[in-house]
Amino acid sequence: MDGSKRIDPYLSGNFAPVRSEDDFVLKIAGEIPAGLNGAFYRNGPNPQFDPIDDYHWFSGDGMIHGFFVDNGQVSYRNRYVRTPKWGLENAAGRALFGTLGNPMKSDPSVAGKDGGVANTNIVWHAGRLMALEEGHPPLEMDPVSLESRGYLDQYRGRVTAHPKIDPETGEMVWFGYSAGQAPLNATVSYGTTDASGKVTRRDDFEAPYCSMVHDFMVTRRHVLFPILPLVGSLQRVMAGGAPFAWEPDKGSHVGVMARGAGVDTIRWFQTEACYVFHPMNAWEEGDKIFADVMEYPTAPLFPNADGSRGEDSKARLVRWTFDLAAPSNQVGRQPLDDLPGEFPRFDERRAGLSYRHGWFAVGAVESEERGFGAIAHVDLSNGKRSVYSFAAGDGAGEPIFVPRSADAPEGDGWVIATVYRGAENRSDLVIFDAQDIEAGPIATAQMPRRVPFGFHGNWRSAG
Repeated sequence: MDGSKRIDPYLSGNFAPVRSEDDFVLKIAGEIPAGLNGAFYRNGPNPQFDPIDDYHWFSGDGMIHGFFVDNGQVSYRNRYVRTPKWGLENAAGRALFGTLGNPMKSDPSVAGKDGGVANTNIVWHAGRLMALEEGHPPLEMDPVSLESRGYLDQYRGRVTAHPKIDPETGEMVWFGYSAGQAPLNATVSYGTTDASGKVTRRDDFEAPYCSMVHDFMVTRRHVLFPILPLVGSLQRVMAGGAPFAWEPDKGSHVGVMARGAGVDTIRWFQTEACYVFHPMNAWEEGDKIFADVMEYPTAPLFPNADGSRGEDSKARLVRWTFDLAAPSNQVGRQPLDDLPGEFPRFDERRAGLSYRHGWFAVGAVESEERGFGAIAHVDLSNGKRSVYSFAAGDGAGEPIFVPRSADAPEGDGWVIATVYRGAENRSDLVIFDAQDIEAGPIATAQMPRRVPFGFHGNWRSAG
């Protein structure tokens, strides 16, 4: 590399790609809980080749990291998601697609070709393991070998990386943004998949504008679509700018719809400009809907509309309230915690229902380390918070809750996460007692190399 060039922080340190596909048996420190058997899958961007233009963290090729826990032992396997993009570039031996699929920066040989990366989440539903990112259909993976099986065409288009699974019915609820024919459009799809894996609905509606809608909220009876001012613009792309940029003047809108109703019934609520990558959970009580979200005052990681550098803002846990019986369409907002954080998770047996316990990674995406140095547990019934901080230079991933058993009380179980050990330049899988985070890991599965910082993961119980 030319020494005069700026080193991209998202291609260095523990953001740097690991391009080997490996199988390891991991050394254990402590004792893996006897009831913890299954697989932890985690997805994240891992570019196969150096990019041909300015890199954005969200644009790297998907790589699945699988930790298989069996009777106190842990084995590891990682594999690239073999998307059509991955295949084209692998055959060429170099990068061909522009960042975020930007056609203005892509090689002419891939004009009109599929640039999906399947790099954001990995979800188990209806007997299928699916790699997800918001621009394409789910891509099925073998749950043991991590072999890629191809797109699930029954979804008929793009699907969010954050579907919600109803714990009472097994139905998976999802959406897709910019779902129309033209690039960067305001069309949003709303869809459902039943517990057997059959797609039962896909309906389109027009949002107030084209927004990067990374996640959404689902309750027992309602679905909420946040249209927040991280705005997509084809006109800006054609002028050489970024596909998505922060445009606060457009305001924030949240569409609320009964799950069984038509998309023409959506009621739009408003609030001041803010951004949310990830909610924790949402539920309803009578005519009110509550949603706990990690709210940023501005969208991080993206530029302003004029191309200037965006603000490095921090997210904090905030409760949004929607009063369906009130004449006002304003969103109520109540701060719940003052720690900066991201990747909020909870006991998903309470998905869409009232809940008590949540966990999140503590830190901010604006520090030099660009990672998360701690994991927090919040008890929302009394406001109590407990935190475990890792050593300086370490960086934690998203904390995943695993129940002790199917019928264990809410929050009774374990929290698992990957953590980068900065001093040793390698990673571990750590396991906490979910109700005693501040005591530190009760067991650690030690990796011989790094697991690059990534996005989301989920647990699949054995059997």
